[in-house]
Amino acid sequence: MNQYETVFILTPVLSDEQMKETVAKFKKLLTDNGAEILNEEAWGLKKLAYNIEKKTSGFYNLIEFKAEPTLINKLETGYRRDEKVIRYMTVKLEKYAAQYAEKRRAKLGKKEEA
Repeated sequence: MNQYETVFILTPVLSDEQMKETVAKFKKLLTDNGAEILNEEAWGLKKLAYNIEKKTSGFYNLIEFKAEPTLINKLETGYRRDEKVIRYMTVKLEKYAAQYAEKRRAKLGKKEEA
């Protein structure tokens, strides 16, 4: 199994509840297909660098997970089919990036405890 991280941007017209439902849908898609979710972060509503579909902002979300390479096509097909997703990117983490992500998660965990 490889380690991946995916970032997707949801349209800003969604309510908070709709955004959480959409994120949960993609997490369920991952876990139903045998992926192990390592970390999830909701970065919130951010301004886009350039307009996408005449929108100037979007809800950013990050999910780090371990999965088989065949699952990535299913995940990205799900992104393309959902009109709430305006952009997405999935990246396979190589050894050093995975180590950095682990350190970053540990650092964030310590901040949340304080």
